[in-house]
Amino acid sequence: MDEIDQTIVNLLRTDGRTSYAELARRVGLTAPSVQDRVTKLEKSGIITGYTALIDAEAIGLGITALIGIIPDNAADHHDICERLRAIPQIESCYFLAGVECYQLKVRVPKMGDLERLIHRVGAIPGVAQTRTTITLSTKWEDRPQPVPFELAD
Repeated sequence: MDEIDQTIVNLLRTDGRTSYAELARRVGLTAPSVQDRVTKLEKSGIITGYTALIDAEAIGLGITALIGIIPDNAADHHDICERLRAIPQIESCYFLAGVECYQLKVRVPKMGDLERLIHRVGAIPGVAQTRTTITLSTKWEDRPQPVPFELAD
């Protein structure tokens, strides 16, 4: 990945709907050249997809919470991850160092939905304990970080 690819990736991370013509103008290439570069970035797995960012509250998902999972000693981590993946209210799942092995970011419409979700997660075989933190507000999230310069070499 060279400096032009890095710039293209950074521009697309900020706005995935940027046209090839606009990307070309910003990096000093032709639109077909930029399209070829984007295709190569997709095929190499650097660009893995495109998505729309949604205001969760505007679509009825007004409660965001973080659920930490402490597994028991006999936990099958692969099985836990697969069962968590099957729960649509879980937006993100992070494997952590520390007492809590997993941190989940979840969104639900109401408190009762969160309570049911916590019980569902807690009932997964291998989950010994959960700890939940309810967010009061989201100041920002999903802020794209620029691709580090050293990766451009």
